[in-house]
Amino acid sequence: MDQGRQAFSVDLLERNATKNRGMITCMAAGNDVIVLGTSKGWIIRHDFGLAGSSEIDLAVGRTGEQSIHKVFVDPGGSHCIATVTGVGGAETFYTHTKWPKPRVLSRLKGLVVNAVAWNRQQITEVSTKEIIVGTQDGQLFEMAVDEKDKREKYIKFLFELDELPEAFKALQMETANISSGMRYYVMAVTPTRLYSFTGIGTLESVFASYKERAVHFMELPGEIPNSELHFYIKQRRAVHFAWLSGTGIYHGGLNFGAQHSYPNGDENFVENKALLDYSKLSDGTEAVKPGSMALSEYHFLLLIGNKVKVVNRISEQIIEELQFDITSDSVVRGIIGLCSDASAGVFYAYDQNSIFQVSVIDEGRDMWKVYLDLKVYAAALANCRDPLQRDQVYLVQAEAAFTNKEYLRAASFYAKVNYVISFEEVTLKFISINEPEALRTFLLHKLDNLSKEDKCQITMISTWATELYLDKINRLLLEDDTAIENRDSEYHSVIQEFRAFMSDCKDVLDEATTMKLLESYGRVEELVYFANLKEQYEIVVHHYIQQGEAKKALEVLQKSSVSVELQYKFAPELIMLDAYETVEAWMANKNLNPRRLITAMMRYSSEPHAKNETHEVIKYLEFCVHRLHTEDPGIHNLLLSLYAKQEDDSALLRFLQCKFGKGRENGPEFFYDPKYALRLCLKEKRTRACVHIYSMMSMHEEAVALALQIDPELAMAEADKVEDDEDLRKKLWLMVAKHVVKQEKGAKRENIRKAIAFLKETDGLLKIEDILPFFPDFALIDDFKEAICSSLEDYNKQIEQLKEEMNDATRGADNIRNDISALTQRYAVIDRDEECGVCKRKILMMAGDFRMAQGYSSAGPLAPFYVFPCGHSFHAQCLITHVTSCAHEEQAEHILDLQKQLTLLGSETRRDINGNRSDEPITSTTTADKLRSELDDAIASECPFCGELMINEITLPFIKPEDSQHSTSWDLRPAQTNLANQRTISLPV
Repeated sequence: MDQGRQAFSVDLLERNATKNRGMITCMAAGNDVIVLGTSKGWIIRHDFGLAGSSEIDLAVGRTGEQSIHKVFVDPGGSHCIATVTGVGGAETFYTHTKWPKPRVLSRLKGLVVNAVAWNRQQITEVSTKEIIVGTQDGQLFEMAVDEKDKREKYIKFLFELDELPEAFKALQMETANISSGMRYYVMAVTPTRLYSFTGIGTLESVFASYKERAVHFMELPGEIPNSELHFYIKQRRAVHFAWLSGTGIYHGGLNFGAQHSYPNGDENFVENKALLDYSKLSDGTEAVKPGSMALSEYHFLLLIGNKVKVVNRISEQIIEELQFDITSDSVVRGIIGLCSDASAGVFYAYDQNSIFQVSVIDEGRDMWKVYLDLKVYAAALANCRDPLQRDQVYLVQAEAAFTNKEYLRAASFYAKVNYVISFEEVTLKFISINEPEALRTFLLHKLDNLSKEDKCQITMISTWATELYLDKINRLLLEDDTAIENRDSEYHSVIQEFRAFMSDCKDVLDEATTMKLLESYGRVEELVYFANLKEQYEIVVHHYIQQGEAKKALEVLQKSSVSVELQYKFAPELIMLDAYETVEAWMANKNLNPRRLITAMMRYSSEPHAKNETHEVIKYLEFCVHRLHTEDPGIHNLLLSLYAKQEDDSALLRFLQCKFGKGRENGPEFFYDPKYALRLCLKEKRTRACVHIYSMMSMHEEAVALALQIDPELAMAEADKVEDDEDLRKKLWLMVAKHVVKQEKGAKRENIRKAIAFLKETDGLLKIEDILPFFPDFALIDDFKEAICSSLEDYNKQIEQLKEEMNDATRGADNIRNDISALTQRYAVIDRDEECGVCKRKILMMAGDFRMAQGYSSAGPLAPFYVFPCGHSFHAQCLITHVTSCAHEEQAEHILDLQKQLTLLGSETRRDINGNRSDEPITSTTTADKLRSELDDAIASECPFCGELMINEITLPFIKPEDSQHSTSWDLRPAQTNLANQRTISLPV
């Protein structure tokens, strides 16, 4: 066999493995740890993970020749149990990887241990948890050992074979946590039987239950030197087992979740049981029984002589024979046995001195073919490594189905083949036997298996499948005339399937080709369906309109993906087809521009309508105006024109009275065109509406004149609307009055009485003398006597009222003059300690102590000052200085100018007093008083601390521009980078 194609390989691991401590008698492995038992009572531990080894002598203290009977290692490689046999009987030891010395299991003294079942799910590095020990006498014990206790925690008797006392040769245990507790599964073998135990609770309670029920076992005849039981562990769970018996290898799968019960109550966890007879391992010669066995995922490794035959567990065929490099001194005994390391996934063989490693290279390489030969197709597919292998599996299934005339099934398998048979070959197969259904099935499945990159092939196959669907639909119609009416017929089922196909393939089907196909086969409904899928909504809507199904067309147009342009395009046709549904759809769509629907609305409005019929266009226009608040003049003009054409003008008048447009800032006064509205209303003879429009256009004379033609009351209301122009208002009322006087047809006195009553409605705007010209010249004055007298009385009252108002004005003027005279006599009392509000010196100080204010003469020895009603006092010069500094520049210059002029006049006055001649002394004094009065108004019109001057100071900065230099001196200067230039200032505390 080609070395590169080997499933297993053999390598020498250790030549002198016992280190001259005797010959190897037994071996166990777990987690890259190998423990050997020797003929001299030694156990040798090889830890390949740590690259170290250790030796322990179990024969110490025992006389005579001693040998290791069996050695057992847990899957983690931490715990080890070994049994020593010799002259003194049997003794069992426990050792831990961290212990330098073993410990005797005293409760097992004298018992030969043949088998140990480890609890793989519960065991830890420091504790074995519960384990089962099987002895040569056919007994089972439960035991647990903790590394820290240095001895066994307990040893309990579990079970004993009474019916056929035989030695237990091998044990295996599996556990599972379920809702009701811990479930145990235990398998044990003797030379002739395989026992199975299972139950929930503890090991003690599980085995105790078998006192009342029979033990389930499988018995096989024949003798074998060493009966073995192996579990194959995958992902920490046993998935199948193998028993090396005298008849053959009994094996099967393990399903610890099965709930199928035996008649005796035991739950079966063994599936797919089979027996490999030893005769299959020899070529016609006498069958040779293996000396030892190991179990891999797919194979049995059987030790026959000095070779290991690898037998496929599924096909029961020998696939390889493994040879060992045995030394001359080991040839006599040859290979002693096999053992497996489930944790590391390797196998070991050993002779009396050496250890060999059997490694798995690629045992699953041909399993797909094995399963395929057995026609286990699902397992074959699961073990395929590449697409070619999968193609062969699918092809075999397809050919088998085709041969059995299961064409639809064959088509599904042919579609999965990509390489070993061509697309054309498969299609020709189905075409040659006239199986269009199978061909369509093949094409559909082929589409599912193609990748997105095969765009051309996908489009071609999709188009072909479309044509096959259409052909099938037409065939069904020809075969059954009632197919269309029968909703449960195959015809409707195929239609639904075809539509689902088009929906799935809408992105790969060529649009033009598919539509031509659908059209050529006369499938209009499917054509519309496909157009809808391809978002060709114009075709869909046009079809529905042709069918008279406006509601369906509107449903399409209302989709969010449909362009709003189609709404405008089909609006004229839709509103003529179903005005109500169309207008409802328009009102539901907030994205429409009503202006672009005007053409459709005008077309609808041009058609005659019944008197009591709801005008749908008016309804939509009212929605636009009142709900959407549209400002488009076209919409308002159209609505107004439709109102004007109605027999009842109430809606038109309400529309005009709403005053759309008025009140908008920077907007038009009306959204509609008033001139157009006026022309329209005049044409349609809507006089009241014309009056209203004239009024809105401020053409009040025209409004009143037109209103007088139909209703004088309306004319009065229009005349009364003018409020800001008294002359115009009077003119309008005169027009109404003239009409009223002219239209009265009763007796003369009755006409005059009504005219007088009309004057009262004008609220005094018109007098009797205003309407007298409207009466005929021959009217007698006596008829107006009462009205004229009433008018004269009104004039008399007005004259008396004017006289009273003149008297009140005279008295008011006298009071003002008296107040002015009283002002000159006002005075204020100044305390001697009163201080100036600016300089804080006393107000009543001598003029010599304070510089005389320029332009002022001192009243005696005191300096001039001002006193305000609020109580604040200021020296005249201090007040001037303060006000000048706080006032704005122009006012300050005015104050200084007044002061300068007063100073000049004061100097001239003093010069005259000193003997100089003055030509105009009176004029100078008058000028000085006038200037001083202006200065008083400028600086003393209000208290500078209580008036507006103080309030305005809040806007002034705290630091004035002239103080900026002083404020700058307080700025903090940045620190100097040179520490040497810094100075330290000591501040006294």
